[in-house]
Amino acid sequence: MKIFNTMTRRKEEFVPVEEGKVKMYVCGPTVYNFIHIGNARPMIVFDTVRRYFEYKGYDVNYVSNFTDVDDKIINKAIEEHVSADEISKRYIEECKKDMEGMNIKPATKNPLATEEICGMVEMIRQLIDKGYAYEKNGTVYFRTRKFEEYGKLSHKNLDDLRSGNRTLLVSGEDEKEDPLDFVLWKPKKEGEPAWESPWSDGRPGWHIECSVMSKKYLGEEIDIHAGGEDLIFPHHENEIAQSEAANGKTFAKYWMHNAFLNIDNHKMSKSLGNFRTVREISEQYDLQILRFFMLSAHYRSPLNFSAELMEASRNGLERIVNAAENLKFLSGNAKTEDMTEKEKADLEKTEDFVKAFEAAMDDDFNTADAIASIFDLVKYCNTTADGNSSREYTEKLLSVLQKLTDVMGLIVNKKEEILDEDIEALIEERQAARKAKDFARADQIRDELAGKGIILEDTREGVKWKRA
Repeated sequence: MKIFNTMTRRKEEFVPVEEGKVKMYVCGPTVYNFIHIGNARPMIVFDTVRRYFEYKGYDVNYVSNFTDVDDKIINKAIEEHVSADEISKRYIEECKKDMEGMNIKPATKNPLATEEICGMVEMIRQLIDKGYAYEKNGTVYFRTRKFEEYGKLSHKNLDDLRSGNRTLLVSGEDEKEDPLDFVLWKPKKEGEPAWESPWSDGRPGWHIECSVMSKKYLGEEIDIHAGGEDLIFPHHENEIAQSEAANGKTFAKYWMHNAFLNIDNHKMSKSLGNFRTVREISEQYDLQILRFFMLSAHYRSPLNFSAELMEASRNGLERIVNAAENLKFLSGNAKTEDMTEKEKADLEKTEDFVKAFEAAMDDDFNTADAIASIFDLVKYCNTTADGNSSREYTEKLLSVLQKLTDVMGLIVNKKEEILDEDIEALIEERQAARKAKDFARADQIRDELAGKGIILEDTREGVKWKRA
């Protein structure tokens, strides 16, 4: 299995820190509002990465934080005249609802920044003791130049950064030893939440939380650190500096970053009026369609969100779901139980699709090609299974299909829906009318059912129905 490592800018063979285990940290959202579809991409992508590791037999410890103390949360709280804690708790719950809709597996641990303050104070103390950090009037800064490898992830040169340091300045910059130094701890302002520390009552800088939580829940050296490419600099660069300065060890072996998501070929922003939340998308589409859309391109490729592409994703997912439904229907109506010799030979050929799927995923998690192999399997299922197929054959085909779609986090096994008795009675009456060659009555019932949102399909194996 090869992973493109942002640090080295090349694909590398995956060798875990600890055999048979994967320690993975993914930067989570800042919870001050409903998550937007830009947040959804790393959630879906790295959930799929996790699922594939588990498919391969690895024991995955998957940690993803919630940033629940931040300027945006505080501003939202002031705006609504409530506490910052109320805002963060509200939107953590809303985020979890959206994640469930996207079929994202719960993390092994979702640490909260506000519950890890003691660990942050301790790491900051270590950095001061080692000379990597210093305090000025209650603010603690990290000495960026003291960490000699600073810039190794983003491949930025410190002198180039110095010339463009205006984007890096924060409040209190005049007190810094160097304009490139960044904040580890800052004193509270009026009306802000605050915690005690040796330097001031205040709160941590953003970057320190992930260094502390990753260390606590995964250890000093982890396998994979992941997130959106917008986090490469300065967030992940600063995490590396803090963690490696404090621990004296390589922080993460592999760095994975997904590319940006655009809306109708434009960068998503509130000023352009194209800011889309996952909750808004769920009002138009099943979030399984959003998941399928996100996986239809390689995670390192820019992705453009549009109504046309979402409709294409709807149709693509429907093809897969219909194939699974057809196999279940054939299984339920099969006339024989055991596979024939030909069916056994046909089933063996499905291994070719599984191998193609695994080859795609082993090549830096190429979900686009993996989905293409699922479509090839769907076509094979549709052409080799029919009303004469055995129950064993159709069930095994369905098992192969579900095995691969489960890795993608795509739900193809629809819940069995029970029709109202009057609907069932109409379907039975129509079947009797067809048998008696009363086609006028049969057509009348079909139209009546269509008016109730029930679409019938007559097949050689029997009648199928679906919701309109």
